[in-house]
Amino acid sequence: MKKILFTGCGTAIATPFTEDGVNLEEFKKLIEFQIEEGVDSIIVCGTTGESSTMTKEEKIKTIKCAVETSNGRVPIIAGTGSNNTNQAIEMSKLAESLGVDGLLVVTPYYNKTTQEGLITHYSAIANSVNLPIILYNVPSRTGCNILPKTCYELSKIDNIVAIKEASGNLSQVAEIAYLCRDNLSIYSGNDDQVLPVLSLGGKGVISVLSNIYPKIVHNMVTYFFDGKLNDAIDIQLKSIPLINALFSEVNPIPVKAALNMVGYNFGKPRLPLVEMSDKGKELLKKELENR
Repeated sequence: MKKILFTGCGTAIATPFTEDGVNLEEFKKLIEFQIEEGVDSIIVCGTTGESSTMTKEEKIKTIKCAVETSNGRVPIIAGTGSNNTNQAIEMSKLAESLGVDGLLVVTPYYNKTTQEGLITHYSAIANSVNLPIILYNVPSRTGCNILPKTCYELSKIDNIVAIKEASGNLSQVAEIAYLCRDNLSIYSGNDDQVLPVLSLGGKGVISVLSNIYPKIVHNMVTYFFDGKLNDAIDIQLKSIPLINALFSEVNPIPVKAALNMVGYNFGKPRLPLVEMSDKGKELLKKELENR
């Protein structure tokens, strides 16, 4: 059985920006809150962290800050994927040198590739580092879907240990679980599908909701594994309206607005993302108050 990076809730953490760059002090505050509330892992420089509009230097500072702030208390996983394999390798090596515990590597986007290309792409990255790697499958953003048989082939690589499955296709998740068994841990990439993925053998969730409510998301997974299914179901279902509000506009627009609403200074998303609409903010504020 391969190494399990974490069981439970991993927060896909947002990145606070100012006009001058990353607000590291505010970033530290959110990391401390996450750890105090019992989160099981923190994922930096991912989709929610707006990595696509961060410079290399900003990524280095952000990853280094997360590693130093955590100081071993929870695993830090860095998003290092790219549609340029060489750039993904360079960023993966850099993240490894900064002391992260694992890598989250999204499928190539825009240029996409074939299934054989995915195997070659991920193999090249895995062979360049010693860290455990989580595949990230989010075809709605990338236009590229990792098929179950491809997951099976990739699961044969020692340091490819997990997949963040955000296809929304539970039949696909079931097929991955059937084919890969203990050679590939599965994390839900959708906050509204945590329990269905856990029921298929998943190990947890890489969550947007947990930016705001890390304890609630952590508890939902813990209750499931402790056999308290009614309590887990209660959390999942009660969270649906807020999850819908957090995804009513393109992630991470709403979650950055939510963080600002609850007292953080996370600033605006970077273009081409824009601030949340007034209508969206009204809905989000209402659901935050209701929760």
